[in-house]
Amino acid sequence: MPQISSSPMPAAEYMNSKVTAEQFRDLLARIEIGWSQGRPELAAACFHEDAIYVEPGGRQLYTGRQEIWELSGGSTPSAMRMEWHHVIFDEDRQTGAAEYTFKGRRQFHGLVLIKCQEGLIWRWREYQYHDENPWAAFIEPSEFE
Repeated sequence: MPQISSSPMPAAEYMNSKVTAEQFRDLLARIEIGWSQGRPELAAACFHEDAIYVEPGGRQLYTGRQEIWELSGGSTPSAMRMEWHHVIFDEDRQTGAAEYTFKGRRQFHGLVLIKCQEGLIWRWREYQYHDENPWAAFIEPSEFE
């Protein structure tokens, strides 16, 4: 499990400012911990009040932090697990991408493109595949560090 600062919200020193690569990783770590430990408030706090979370093709659409909190489990969080694999972030464009494995009722491997604004996640666009294999088997033979 990744390490993050102990406060429930992203650090005040980068709210309303540009996100650094380290702060981007911290946002993703908070989401991982929030989803993996049944703490939807921790995950939802990483998203801008006006965030849009989408899986293109009409598969998923959540608008605003409240809907993302509900997606994250809301008042009755269920068992889920999130694990990040490769994370990249362009500080000038405030845009990042990350590969992940998510396990809820089913397991998915995917890629998310993220745009940050005011120190938080403003846009989240994910592409994912249902696959019960471990990450290493899913990406074989294209593994790299």
